[in-house]
Amino acid sequence: MAKYVYVDNSNVWIEGRKVAAVARDWAFDVWDATNNNILDREWKYDFGKLLELVGGKKNGLKKAMLFGSRPPQNDSLWNAAHRHGFEVVVENRNARDHEKKIDTGIAVQMVADSFQLITDKTQDEMVLVAGDADYVPALKNIANRGIKITVAFWEHASNELKEAAAEFISLDRFVDQLKRDKIAVHNPNSDE
Repeated sequence: MAKYVYVDNSNVWIEGRKVAAVARDWAFDVWDATNNNILDREWKYDFGKLLELVGGKKNGLKKAMLFGSRPPQNDSLWNAAHRHGFEVVVENRNARDHEKKIDTGIAVQMVADSFQLITDKTQDEMVLVAGDADYVPALKNIANRGIKITVAFWEHASNELKEAAAEFISLDRFVDQLKRDKIAVHNPNSDE
């Protein structure tokens, strides 16, 4: 069995900060967090933990791709993702500083990989870590060819997307587990 994982970085991170705020009782639910811009601004997810959760054992993982837009002068984010096993696809933001081409890029890559890389439709599996309904046409196309697609995302993912997947994994219960640990920095001028 081979697994192919595709992650929409911004989608996971932005929506995860809302879920984390709800988990900390800062918002009643994710819709309250969304409507009132209540976010756990400290919450960042760990690429390796996410990949382990959705990709499983390394020996079954054939491909993992992380898609996102380049934050101003922050290539270290993408280097960290690469170190944790992701092939990274970074798009520049547009003139209005909005993310473009990410959803389409993921959908095109999944469809292409379903033709080029899937060798055993009864065993191989694709995993999408995103929550937008924009992915539904691609998922339906791939599923109609007999390939299993699992969607892993926060519980408030599009219902249409959940229905298009063979399986849905809610990340809500893993919000604390997925959180990146703070890295302690030693200050050489300190007595500690």
